[in-house]
Amino acid sequence: MSSISEILNKLNIVYYTYDKKQNAVTLNNRYANIQALDELIKLTYYFTNKKIKFTVLKNKTIVFKENLTFFSTVKNFFKDAFIDMKNNHKNIYVLNNKKIKYAKNLPLFEIKFIDMPNLKIKQYDALIFTSQNAILALDQATKEWKDIPSYVISEQSGKLVKDLKGKLKFFSRSRHGNEFAEEITPLLENKKILYIRAEQVASDIKNILKKNNIKCDEVVMYKNVPLPNTQTKNLPKNSKIIFSSPSTVKYFFKHYEWKDTYKAIVIGKTTAQSLPSDMEFLISETTSLDSCVKKALETP
Repeated sequence: MSSISEILNKLNIVYYTYDKKQNAVTLNNRYANIQALDELIKLTYYFTNKKIKFTVLKNKTIVFKENLTFFSTVKNFFKDAFIDMKNNHKNIYVLNNKKIKYAKNLPLFEIKFIDMPNLKIKQYDALIFTSQNAILALDQATKEWKDIPSYVISEQSGKLVKDLKGKLKFFSRSRHGNEFAEEITPLLENKKILYIRAEQVASDIKNILKKNNIKCDEVVMYKNVPLPNTQTKNLPKNSKIIFSSPSTVKYFFKHYEWKDTYKAIVIGKTTAQSLPSDMEFLISETTSLDSCVKKALETP
């Protein structure tokens, strides 16, 4: 039998992810729309057809084990409640206002969308996104993008494309920056591409595509702006700081001095290159803040 992760890839599942420790397929709680329900139906049909034993919990988690007894259900409830309480007390910081489970917000900048009233989107065969902010910025500028196939760097961006009723063609589950560009290169042959990006980017996607004889236009649709009058807080010992872009590195060190007890979690290899050369760090499994928080929770 294929691994559960391979099955999710095969079925093009974006709202559910496989948790190896729990041996369960879990739904991202921030996404509970009709398309997430469609994926639940697709998964349960597939597992039933393949005679894979599972149980669906009330929170829509699919657990791979025999039918749960009342005792085991109650036991799991209190176990999950204890884990939530424990994790909520951990000092994990994201440097923006996005609400991520188990993380605290330490906003140092804000996102400003750039108005593009004359953007001619219909001339393109494919759109490339490497962040959710790029998707939101384009959606604010025009709704015509929804008819054009989207190629995105992560599951989280893929979920947003589907939530906005865009045409998700491809998403990468595990790639980072330049590796994502190499991954989509064979899929974009003979297509006219538009890369929607931030004012400052960490990867070199356009040039990588160009080296592979793929013409790619790009448009800057948002930028990071430092928050005025940022108040520096006293961060506790053993805090875990999540750096999601080179800009977050710059803004953090503008206001804070790094302490030996802190741990750095970075969203990708290029962001890691922006850190001081003597600073230790861990890289998340995928390019999403959820993955960064998961890595922080796993780190002693």
